[in-house]
Amino acid sequence: MITDIASDSAGSEIETAAHQHGYISDKDRYLARMRRIEGQARGIAKMIDDEKYCIDILTQVSALTRALQGVATGLLDDHLKHCVLDAAKLGDEDAAIAKIQEASDAINRLVRS
Repeated sequence: MITDIASDSAGSEIETAAHQHGYISDKDRYLARMRRIEGQARGIAKMIDDEKYCIDILTQVSALTRALQGVATGLLDDHLKHCVLDAAKLGDEDAAIAKIQEASDAINRLVRS
């Protein structure tokens, strides 16, 4: 785990463990998915450039949207299982409530999109 150096109330340096995001264990998988999504987006641009049939393009846009939603829901799941749970385990009610609010706000953004 990565560590940070912080100062305590007396000004002495202390070593603290840095928080790791919940998706870190799946980082390579997320990056691979994002590379595939990037390729899909380039493919759609090429379809438009090649003047392909509009319904075929829309089908690919729909697939791209689903792929992005899959990444988003995976990240949200990781946030709940790690960030929110870790804040709750530490007994910091304010931090836990803030993490839950972040998740709620993210869900609202996903639902609107």
